Parts: sequence; structure tokens; C-alpha cells
Amino acid sequence: MSEAPITVFFLTLSGGMQDAYSYFVRGKVFANAQTGNIVLMSQHFFSGDPSGGLRYLIPLLAFSAGIFAAERIHASFQGSRRIHWRQIIVVLEALILFLVGLLPESKDLAANALTSFCCAMQVEAFRKISGYGYASTMCIGNLRAGMESLSIYLRTRESEKLIRSLHYFGVILTFALGAGLGSYLSASMRHAMIWICSGFLLISFLLMLKTESLQ
Repeated sequence: MSEAPITVFFLTLSGGMQDAYSYFVRGKVFANAQTGNIVLMSQHFFSGDPSGGLRYLIPLLAFSAGIFAAERIHASFQGSRRIHWRQIIVVLEALILFLVGLLPESKDLAANALTSFCCAMQVEAFRKISGYGYASTMCIGNLRAGMESLSIYLRTRESEKLIRSLHYFGVILTFALGAGLGSYLSASMRHAMIWICSGFLLISFLLMLKTESLQ
């Protein structure tokens, strides 16, 4: 139920918008791209700006905590018949992001930490689209897998490899759409823009609930 393309579409839209939100609204910090945060953190620390370094270190630690939290939720609710553990994570993520939108500008550090925490839970919980491994909150792995599959298709003409590559390129395009939409809306909606991400996540929850009821 978590691998359906329509569910992945809304998850990935949310992932792209979360990165745009943290970068354009909350002080140019990445919610998803932790490699970028590590580069910027190191630059600040080496230039003698420890407070600037902490601005990137704390979201990185929060991202790590989100991975840990998602795994613990998985372990605790793996056998639940009433609700799927991934649905719990989506609802929790939506609620946290709603609270993020209420935080003032003076709480940007906390807002970025919470957003990174949510992104990590999402990337840990949702790893496949139609059976293919993917990431809904970042693009480099999807780009690698998509180009690899395209190269294999051009060499072997296996239609499955072409379909696989199109799945990955579709995810990248959706992420870019979310990031672009987020950057556009950030100017007018500011902090409240993150609530759109909560809405997309709740749509994903309802889609998974509907799919589960049909099984």
C-alpha cells in the first residue's frame, strides 16, 4: 500500500516542499540534503563561526534521530492489524509539520530540526515505488538508479529496465515540482507554507487507508 505511484507522488511532493521551506523560509538550511548541511557546517566551524556551524549540525542530528525513531516505530507496530506502522509515521509527520508552521522566526533552529526529523522518518519508512527502491526526500540515489537502468535498457533492450528508469525520473520530476512550488509559495505564505506538506501527507495516509481496506 505504500508503494503505489499515487501515494509516492504526494509523499515526494511533500519532500520537495519541505526542503524548499527549510531553505527559503527558515534560514537557508536543508531539511533533506544532509550532505549540503555537512559541507556548510564544516565551512562555518573551520572559519571560526561555531554558532553558524551549530545551525547545520542540529538538523543533522535531528535527521539521525528521525531515522532512529522510525525504526523503533516499525519494530513496535510491525505486527499491528489495526493500523500500519507507515501510516503512524505519516500522521505523526503531518502533525509535527503543522506545529512547525506555528513557530515564529526566532525559533528557526527548532523548526529546521523538526522538519529534518520528519524528513528522516519519511525516507526511512518509504523506500519503494512499484517494487523499486527509491527515496522520496532526496534525488541523488534516484538519479543514479534511473541513469543506470536507462543505460542497461539501451544496451539490452529489456523493457523492464526502461520502465524502472521512468519510475525514477518521475520521482525526480515530482520532487522538483514540489521544490519549485514550495519556493514560489514561500514568498507569500511564509511559515504557513509547511501546512501544505501536512495536507499532502494526510492525502497519502488516506490513500494507504483506502488501499488497505480493499485488500
